[in-house]
Amino acid sequence: MGDQLMNWLIAILQTILFVALAPLLAGWVKCCKCRLQNRKAPSVLQPYRDLLKLTYKQPVVSEQASWLFTKAPYIIFSATVLAATVVPLIAVDLPTSASADVIVMVGFFAFARFFLALAGLDVGTAFGGMGSSREMTISSLAEPAMLMAIFTLTMTASTTNLSLAIAHVLNEGLVLRPSFVFALAALVLVAVAETGRIPVDNPATHLELTMIHEAMILEYSGRHLALIEWASQLKLMLYGVLIANIFFPWGIAETLSIQALGYGLLAIMGKLAVLAVVLAIAETLVAKMRLFRVQEYLSFAYLLGLLGLLSHIILEAAR
Repeated sequence: MGDQLMNWLIAILQTILFVALAPLLAGWVKCCKCRLQNRKAPSVLQPYRDLLKLTYKQPVVSEQASWLFTKAPYIIFSATVLAATVVPLIAVDLPTSASADVIVMVGFFAFARFFLALAGLDVGTAFGGMGSSREMTISSLAEPAMLMAIFTLTMTASTTNLSLAIAHVLNEGLVLRPSFVFALAALVLVAVAETGRIPVDNPATHLELTMIHEAMILEYSGRHLALIEWASQLKLMLYGVLIANIFFPWGIAETLSIQALGYGLLAIMGKLAVLAVVLAIAETLVAKMRLFRVQEYLSFAYLLGLLGLLSHIILEAAR
């Protein structure tokens, strides 16, 4: 009974780490981008200050807004936190591993996106409607590509449970799989689109002809905006952890000892730091694409995921 309670405490701690470290990852990405662009970089703790400042501000709500507009930020943040509970961060053998299913995670993402799009439409502004339309168009193309990429992993491990699949890859050791190369490329492209990063979207601009995510939250302020921004940072970290722990799972704790958990935390922080540097370099070198080119971009991601799945099937049939 005591061990079970301790395991649940570690699972809760893992979720708290997700929520607490997400702004730090966003701050590190921004710091790296500024350094690469020869600009003075803000502190990596700046996102925490921004969230705290927004939290203390009184939100301004439009007269045309319904109850959905004020409740949507809490729903979006809660759904994203629930998605964090099913993604292994520092350990794979936790009580929440039973619900760590790929379909569950995608469902939480879709649930949060649905209410974000509804909130953008609720006030009736042109920008909100435009952003919601673009967001749902992109998500309809991104979700199949993401599922195709992750299904390549789940077919290798013969399970859709993320924790069991990561443990399977970890126990097999360093094996070169062509299917994983395709799946990794597909998931990286989808992660860029789903988190609103360049070249699909630019989180640092409010130009009406280019913005997608920002268009839906233009009417938000105060603590409502803080929750949405925090959920966006958490989503970025979730995709980073998925890429790091699915394709590079070395370092993640297989036992729940203090030493293994500490090493797992250091490992994932190191992998996320490297991924953030790669993201900053890519956003510095690549320009934002036109909106009508996004479907080609995500179709290519789906094709990579499909190639990964087919290459896995072909290799298994050849054995």
